[in-house]
Amino acid sequence: MTDYILSCCSTADLTREHLVSRNIKFIMFHYELNNVIYPDDMGLTMPLKEFYQAMKDGAMTRTSQINVEEFLEYFEPFLKEGKDIVHACLSSGITGVMNSALIAKEMLEEKYPDRTIYIIDSLAASSGYGLLIDRMADKRDEGLTAKELYDWTLENRLNVQHWFFTTDLTYLIRGGRVSKTSGFIGNFLNICPLLTVDSEGKLIPKYKIKGKKKVIKETVQKMIEFANEGTNYCDKVYISNSDCKEDADALVSLILENFPNLKGKITIFNIGTTIGSHTGPGTVALFFWGKKRD
Repeated sequence: MTDYILSCCSTADLTREHLVSRNIKFIMFHYELNNVIYPDDMGLTMPLKEFYQAMKDGAMTRTSQINVEEFLEYFEPFLKEGKDIVHACLSSGITGVMNSALIAKEMLEEKYPDRTIYIIDSLAASSGYGLLIDRMADKRDEGLTAKELYDWTLENRLNVQHWFFTTDLTYLIRGGRVSKTSGFIGNFLNICPLLTVDSEGKLIPKYKIKGKKKVIKETVQKMIEFANEGTNYCDKVYISNSDCKEDADALVSLILENFPNLKGKITIFNIGTTIGSHTGPGTVALFFWGKKRD
């Protein structure tokens, strides 16, 4: 038995069942849809199909990160049980949630001087964050102490490769991430941006590619270029999508054509309501272990 809790946020975009099966605790972000606030609880309160349909119908969404008080309430029961905590946060390049976690850590370690809370900036997002926390669970189960797991994660977090594409710029325009003019032209020309996450955990547009088939092909090309051992890669692959499972399936098919060792090792998840509030429907993201991001 380990003497610590492994924890993440709901924005790791894994299923509730997956997290429970791996004994990974989680705390939820929040989102607002048509002026009603909901927990980002992986589709429990609102099915994700319903959430994305509301966005397609014009509903406005906003998100809010976990505050200090929520972290205090979440962390303290574990400390009362005599457990230390290793908690990985959604990338600081995307959100300031880590600041709230660090403040809660400082307050609680003063109250419980015999306990330690390790807060880690994952520098990862969506199911890439999930891929990292899943490997952290592997390392925990192999017997790493909390401090050893903390050190291992800091050393290896940038090896999680992230490649995203979207087939609809409407929601990036709506959120102000793409100008109305550029977005209109991009949608008209069927431009599908291919993005990545850099070493600071920031989402970076890399290429403007015309057409869905071409962007899927280029995404697989990036995996060939950056995956550990190239096309001999045999580790886990996570893919997340926002209500476009057919595009995710097409990506899987092309990956399997190029990577003969991956049958049964690719898992498709849904992009949850926090990340999805910003991407909207039509986004597919690919995550794998590879070269360090720079």
